[in-house]
Amino acid sequence: MRALVIRHDHLSLSGPVGDRIAQLGYEIDELLVVPAERYDSPGVECDFPDPAGYDLVVLLGAPWSVYDRASVAPWIDGELELLRTAYAAELPVLGICFGAQALATALGGSVEAAPRQEIGWTAVESDVPGLIPAGPWFQWHFDRFTVPPGAVELARSAVGPQAFRAGRALGVQFHPELDEETLLQWLDAGGRAEARAHGEDPEQLLAETRARHEESRQRAYDLVDAFLARIAGVTADPAAAGQERAA
Repeated sequence: MRALVIRHDHLSLSGPVGDRIAQLGYEIDELLVVPAERYDSPGVECDFPDPAGYDLVVLLGAPWSVYDRASVAPWIDGELELLRTAYAAELPVLGICFGAQALATALGGSVEAAPRQEIGWTAVESDVPGLIPAGPWFQWHFDRFTVPPGAVELARSAVGPQAFRAGRALGVQFHPELDEETLLQWLDAGGRAEARAHGEDPEQLLAETRARHEESRQRAYDLVDAFLARIAGVTADPAAAGQERAA
């Protein structure tokens, strides 16, 4: 089995989500959309592959907005087309934060600036806790999406939708892939000042992330397992799953 993981920028890692996908037997191909040297000018060309060559597509977050054409053109149109193609072919898709916003846009929803930011570990209100537990989940975003026509909202916060399902696709606004390594990269790349500007203590965010390491990693594993079983309709390798839980 092959999985395509789309990393929009060099600071966004797949973390425990990628770890779990690999543990379950997927060969992972990573596509980096914006290279490190273009982080401050992300309007690059990107040759997106045909999703038909994969059994799973995962899209990670990004520091930009789907609707900010000055930043994400010309590559965003290629990404949206990939998502529409994957959806039409009923390929499993997992979109995270910006990835969920792109998925919503591709399927007819919209993305807009949220009334306020969400940064830090927060619980969500879930209609399906066996698929989307209440958390807490890590959040770092300034936009929100509307659920596409025909899709089902699965979870929400006071700011807006937090998860939706459309066929074999799942979009989540929060960051199940977040671990200490990723958060450190974000903080070192300007995130400390950004967090402080919005009333958050970056060192407290880091301390809480370290304290939640084991539980958040297991929660990410459980989310991947539930997504594959309940939405993608894929039977995970029970031996691999059992070995990792026992480790």
